[in-house]
Amino acid sequence: MLRALVALLICLGATQAVAQESSVTSSRDSVSMANLIKDGYEIKSSSWTGSKLFVFLQKDNSAYACEFANVTNTRCGSIN
Repeated sequence: MLRALVALLICLGATQAVAQESSVTSSRDSVSMANLIKDGYEIKSSSWTGSKLFVFLQKDNSAYACEFANVTNTRCGSIN
C-alpha cells in the first residue's frame, strides 16, 4: 500500500510539472489533475487496471476520475 502511495505521489508531482491537459472523449469538459488539487479536491482512492492508473478525487459532492496512461498523458472527467 505504501509503494502505491509513493508511486501516486511521484506521478502527481510529475503531472503538475508537465501540466499537460488531454481531452476526454465525452461531452464533459476535461480538467487537469493539478487544477483539481489546486481547487481543493482530495485523492480518495486509486486503482491499477492493466498498464493504467486511475485516481479518484472528491470535494464535497463533486467527484472526478483521472486516468494515467503515462506520466505526461492524463485525462480527468467528472463522474457525477
